[in-house]
Amino acid sequence: MRAATLLLSLVSVLLVAACGSPGLRSGSSPETIAQGSRPVSEKGNEVVFYAMGLIDTGYRFGGKNPEAGLDCSGMVSYIYGRAAGLKVQGSAADIARNGRAIERTELRPGDLVFFNTLNRSYSHVGIFIGDARFIHAPSTNGKVRIDRLSDRYYASRFEAARTFFD
Repeated sequence: MRAATLLLSLVSVLLVAACGSPGLRSGSSPETIAQGSRPVSEKGNEVVFYAMGLIDTGYRFGGKNPEAGLDCSGMVSYIYGRAAGLKVQGSAADIARNGRAIERTELRPGDLVFFNTLNRSYSHVGIFIGDARFIHAPSTNGKVRIDRLSDRYYASRFEAARTFFD
């Protein structure tokens, strides 16, 4: 069952990547993010593939592995370590401080998106997967899931984008 879920997730990522728009065009969706000049990152793609396999993993505050449950920063740390061999640790704010700032228009799959969800800067983090979507471990509804950057809740709380690639 887990293999079937992973396969379905990988196919979904490939479809999202294949359907991604290279930039905003007349008549395109307002949530489409223009693609900048940054080349595709192989490690970033690996991060996305790995993250897709964790969809529906349970949420747990302070959780750092899928068996026990994951919180947002624990999910990022776990995935970056396993998929990209990068040691990314600490709270969402710690991760934001250690990443390289990029413009929202420069986001590539595998980059990180940060939100102010608790009335403090960088209180939530997710992994950008392309097509204005991100995967994250929110406490609401208690499972790793995909949401859109344009969703009213996240659009109004978006703070920054960071990368650990290049």
